[in-house]
Amino acid sequence: MTRFALLALSPLLAISAPALAGHGPATRLVACGAQSCLQVTGRRDDATAQIRINGHEVETQGARHWRVRVPVSTVRAWSPPHAQSISVAVADVAQEAPLPIGMLAPKRDLAMLVVRVK
Repeated sequence: MTRFALLALSPLLAISAPALAGHGPATRLVACGAQSCLQVTGRRDDATAQIRINGHEVETQGARHWRVRVPVSTVRAWSPPHAQSISVAVADVAQEAPLPIGMLAPKRDLAMLVVRVK
C-alpha cells in the first residue's frame, strides 16, 4: 500500500478505534447509599446470559445492555490485593475490565501535600 493510501485511511481508523474498544465491560465508582460501589456495564448478545464478576454470579439490570453495582467492600473481598482489573464473564466468556486507578490500593493518610507551580 502506498504512503498516500495509508495517510488517506488514517482518519477512518482513528474514528473507528473508539468504537472497537467499546465492546468490553467498563467500570466506574458510583455512590450507592452511604457507601461507594463499583458499577460494571457491558453488552451481551443473549439477554438471559449469566454475568460473573471474579467468578461470582451477580444479578444485573437491563437486557442486552446490562449494568450491576457491587459494593467496593465486596469487590475487595473477591479480588487479590492491589488488583488493577476484574474478570467479567458473560456466558462463560471472560474479559478483563480495568478498575479505577487506586481503587484497591491500601489507604494512606497524608500528613501534608505540597503542590508547586512551575
